[in-house]
Amino acid sequence: MKSLGKALRVCAFAVLAGSLFPALTATAAEKEAPKDIVLTGDAKCTTCHDENDSPDALRIGKTKHGTVADKRTPGCTNCHGESEKHVKEAGRGSGPTPLVDVGFTKKNTATSAEAQNAACLNCHQGSTRIFWQNSTHARRDVTCVSCHSIHDGHDKVREAKSQPEVCSNCHKEQRAQFARPSHHPVPEGQMSCSSCHNVHGDNPSQLVKSSVNDTCYSCHMEKRGPFVHNHQPVSEDCAICHNPHGTNIANLLKARAPYLCQECHSHDSHPSSLAGLPVDRTGNSLPHTVGRGCLNCHTNIHGGNSTVNNATAGRFRR
Repeated sequence: MKSLGKALRVCAFAVLAGSLFPALTATAAEKEAPKDIVLTGDAKCTTCHDENDSPDALRIGKTKHGTVADKRTPGCTNCHGESEKHVKEAGRGSGPTPLVDVGFTKKNTATSAEAQNAACLNCHQGSTRIFWQNSTHARRDVTCVSCHSIHDGHDKVREAKSQPEVCSNCHKEQRAQFARPSHHPVPEGQMSCSSCHNVHGDNPSQLVKSSVNDTCYSCHMEKRGPFVHNHQPVSEDCAICHNPHGTNIANLLKARAPYLCQECHSHDSHPSSLAGLPVDRTGNSLPHTVGRGCLNCHTNIHGGNSTVNNATAGRFRR
C-alpha cells in the first residue's frame, strides 16, 4: 500500500507541474524536436550546419532544389545519404565526411566520382543527360559539382555570360582561341559553350547534333545546300577549313588563301597566265599568288549551282 501511495503522489506531482509550468514543458519539447530551416527534414543537418556554421549550404533555399512546394524537392539525406556516423560524431573535430560527400568538397574526398554523380542522376537521368555515363566527362571522372554549384542560387554554368568561365577552367586552349580577332561571339555573351556542345552526351566531340556539320548548320543554314556542285571538304567536315573557337584570320579560317586551298589543291593544276607573273622553281606561273585570294574568282566556295555545260562549271565561280 505504501508503494501504491507513493506512485500516486508522483503522478499527481507530474500532472500539477505540467499544468503550472506549460512554458517549461513546451521549451523542452522544442529542444527535443528542432525545426527545419530550409528543406523539409533538414533539421537533422541544420542543427549544426546553421547560418553561423555553414551559411553557404543554406543558400540551397534560393535554388530549384529549395522549392519546398514541389514534391520532387530532395532533402539533405537524398543527396548526402543518412550519414549516421557523421551525425553521431558531430562536434568532435573534423569528424567523418557525409556518406556521400556531394556539393561541399570537390577534391580530397573518399567518395568516388561515380557515387557522387549517382546522387544527382537519381533525379536528373533523362533528357540530354541520358547518355552521361558514356560521355567524355564521365569517363574522365568529372563530377556534377565540378561544374555546377548545387547550393548556390547563381549557378554560373547555367547562364550564357558566365558559362565560358566555368568551362575554361579545364579548356584553357579554347579560352585562348576565343581571345583571337575572329571568333564566335561567346565572350560577348551572345552564345555559350552549350550552344554547340552537349556536355552530358556521348558524342565524341560532345556536340548538340550528331556531327560537326549538323551543328554548324543550326545557324549557317545557307551553307547546307544541296548544291549542284558540292565542295567535298564542306560536305565532310566544316572544321577542315574553320576553327570554330577562334583564329587570327577572318571567317574563322585556319590559314589564309592560297595556303589553305593548297593543302588540297596543287598549284600545278592551275591554268597558266600572262608572262611576267611570278613562277615556281619548275617554271610554272603562279597567278593566284599575285592577288593572294582564291576567293576573288571562286566565290561560291561552299558549293555552286552553275548549270553551264563547260569544264569550269564546277569550279565554284559566280
